[in-house]
Amino acid sequence: MPLSMTREVFITCAVTGSGATQDRSSHVPRSPKEIADSAIAAARAGAAIVHCHVRDPETGVPSRRLDLYREVTDRIRDAEVDVVLNLTAGMGGDIVFGPPDAPLPLREAATDMAGAAERMAHIAACLPELCTLDCGTMNFAEADYVMTNTPGMLRAMGRMMTDLGVKPEIEAFDTGHLWFAKELVKEGVLDAPALVQLCMGVPWGAPNDLNTFMAMVNNIPEDWTFSAFSLGRDQMPYAAASVLAGGHVRVGLEDNIWLDKGVLATNAQLVERAVGVVERMGARVIGPAEVRERLGLVKRAPR
Repeated sequence: MPLSMTREVFITCAVTGSGATQDRSSHVPRSPKEIADSAIAAARAGAAIVHCHVRDPETGVPSRRLDLYREVTDRIRDAEVDVVLNLTAGMGGDIVFGPPDAPLPLREAATDMAGAAERMAHIAACLPELCTLDCGTMNFAEADYVMTNTPGMLRAMGRMMTDLGVKPEIEAFDTGHLWFAKELVKEGVLDAPALVQLCMGVPWGAPNDLNTFMAMVNNIPEDWTFSAFSLGRDQMPYAAASVLAGGHVRVGLEDNIWLDKGVLATNAQLVERAVGVVERMGARVIGPAEVRERLGLVKRAPR
């Protein structure tokens, strides 16, 4: 398939994530105010979309608390800068088994398994324009941890997103996730055309080599929209690769805490660098109003 470079590109900033980065960089935001301030700075730097998790303000560990999501979204919506709001719906699917010779009982303190309605509670309350749908189960780096998203759970959550009028950003960590996403659209659980985020280089999902990347790109329906990212030092090369392949860009501290070797980044700095990459390729960075028009999004007030 010949490459068809994107000429008008939107940038997503993944502001804080749920990884154990909070003690590796002082720039990783923890409190709702810090997360919102970092998202607003990223928007001013050129991000059309901000993708937000929340963390316990004291410890920095990932959280699903509704009050934290409400504060983050209220602060972003009250800011003078406009930006498309994208909240994670990926939390609440964590299973941590015991060691290989005794996998049961589960490590209850580390396991966080919630029902579809509970996983979607903050989406229903805050009504962002976008929310993520991690479209499959995978072994996720750690020895005994499984990111769990069963077909039944994904169908239930996908229907809730569609009924709420919140557009899913389908997170495809591997080729089978994209296959199942197309099935959800075929079944009418999700509307077409869909939005996909290709998540490259996340252990143990799709490796971040270009052959795998292009295999995934070539399996996305032509009328869908996709973006892509990779981790660490590969974040900016994948910004260029995604644009070259016809997609859009995601950067941010969720995926990479470094600006240069030994230099810790802020979200705004990563967005500024991505803007430079996109513009030096001869493309134009578009803003939130154009993104809403292209993706059919409606900016709404929370319930």
